[in-house]
Amino acid sequence: MATAPPQRPTADQTIKRISGEYDALSKQLKVIALHIEKNRDHVGIEGIQELARQCGVQPSAVVRFAKHFGFSGFSELQAIFRDNLSRQLAPSRNYKARIRDLIESGSNNLSSVDIAREFLAGSVAGMHELESSLDAAALKKAVDLLAEADCIWVAASRRSFPIAAYLDYALQHTEKRICLVSGLGSMHQGQMRSVRKGDVMIAISFSPYAEETIAVARAATERGAKLVAISDSRMSPLAKLAHVTLVVQDNSTLGFRSLSSTMGLAQSLFIALAYTLELPYKPTT
Repeated sequence: MATAPPQRPTADQTIKRISGEYDALSKQLKVIALHIEKNRDHVGIEGIQELARQCGVQPSAVVRFAKHFGFSGFSELQAIFRDNLSRQLAPSRNYKARIRDLIESGSNNLSSVDIAREFLAGSVAGMHELESSLDAAALKKAVDLLAEADCIWVAASRRSFPIAAYLDYALQHTEKRICLVSGLGSMHQGQMRSVRKGDVMIAISFSPYAEETIAVARAATERGAKLVAISDSRMSPLAKLAHVTLVVQDNSTLGFRSLSSTMGLAQSLFIALAYTLELPYKPTT
């Protein structure tokens, strides 16, 4: 009887393996690893030359990356990501293609409505991508950690701060103690002295990753708190400290990154927690 060929790993399994070996990779291979995780759908349809160009490396480095993880070459690695591409891929690619066409055409007569529609289309595409790629197990683990926490801390800086401010507001509707790491007066580290074992911190940061957020997340874990990270990569410095990471990619329009998908994820996290805690409805007066 013929032996069945070994089953090909899934994209998620491949990403998990890449994440596990990330620290041991060379500088070039780390760049490729991050690109593949953040652009997994596009890896399945773009050629090796385009991937190498986006990573700033030679195509031979991409082949070396594939062989490092046991593939015969880039084509076999690419096939992993080509399988079962999400239906949500099409709107995202159409959106990015339109933006690329606008930029390359040198168009300088875009109306305010044109710009608004492009931003809204990008937000819609990003939400579709988040819906299709949401890690159910990670979300459940994050909700469970928050439900068991004595105190919930929320930390973010710069572009991500609005997400932290929303979570601070929303979580105050629970009976838990909620602390926003505001950094007022540059006293990030001073606030960390109140973190205790049994607390949970939600930390939000995206590339190039705010040093202040990484510092307070590290301080919180050193004091015994558990960390829920919201970030754009399982290989980010924030994810390396976290007990669970919720990965979200916000699309970029004309050089500006949206917060729509991240805000949607934050709201989903709170509503799931509220449902778990069976919060009673109390009208605001």
